[in-house]
Amino acid sequence: MKTAFVFPGQGSQYVGMGRDLYETYPEARALFDEADRILGFPLSRLCFEGPKDELGDTINTQPALLTVSVALLRMLELDQLSPATVAGHSMGEYTALVAAGALDFADGLKLVRERGRVMKESGERSPGGMAAVLGLEAETVGEICQMASQESGGIVQLANYNSPGQIVISGHREALGRALELARERGAKRVIPLAVSIASHSPLMRSAALALADVVAQVDFHPPRVPVVVNVTAAPITTAAEIREELVKQLTSTVRWVESVQYMIAQGVTTFVEIGPKNVLAGLIRRIDKSVRTVNVENVEGVKAFLEEKWT
Repeated sequence: MKTAFVFPGQGSQYVGMGRDLYETYPEARALFDEADRILGFPLSRLCFEGPKDELGDTINTQPALLTVSVALLRMLELDQLSPATVAGHSMGEYTALVAAGALDFADGLKLVRERGRVMKESGERSPGGMAAVLGLEAETVGEICQMASQESGGIVQLANYNSPGQIVISGHREALGRALELARERGAKRVIPLAVSIASHSPLMRSAALALADVVAQVDFHPPRVPVVVNVTAAPITTAAEIREELVKQLTSTVRWVESVQYMIAQGVTTFVEIGPKNVLAGLIRRIDKSVRTVNVENVEGVKAFLEEKWT
């Protein structure tokens, strides 16, 4: 049996996440305290108590999710558990790099905090939006985005290819609006505008990518201990140069989650363990391939249940 550890990105956060870990495990408490020291403000309190709007600000969401997911990961590592491969969805890719030993936790925390900052600034400079399209094939949605971009003079593209029939698109608001009209005309089951002002994973994040490139160039990355399957290529990367290139390109490129999961299954993965708040990825993976097993570890109860089961 091969197991993959997968890590969620933005949208999985909620007020109260990680509190039971902090109160139960000294190792988790130490990690949250370390995060507070590194960032210079009480991130742990924001995770445990909110307010929701402040936790939902991308500059805070990203380090909060990384910290909670790594705290959960450390609890599994105490039992000397390690996966055959790892992957993360969008910002979760940074957690995957920490899990693979390619990125130190402290460096990862600073990186995602900076990633959140430059994304927020880029969103203010080039405002846009995102929307989910349900019930259409990726190829059809891609055609719709191309047509909407041409007709509007703006940009809209596939942002997240999450599962068959569930695709998120991102771009200029006018182009996005036209794409949603076309999607309805082509028979989409639902189109859902998302409550965001940042057009993640689109060319509108170009200034953020340029700023992030300067930051990642200064970070020491290590050879991954296990394969890290990444969003941009849906394939594993192994060198520091590849990691830097991935983290920069990821901001303006499509998250190829379906293909990433399919690649891992083709490599023999039969169990996917989602480590982090909620169970969004587990649900997507089940839609991609019902034959694989999914497990979610998001709190103390999940940690204990997983360790007691011993991966069987």
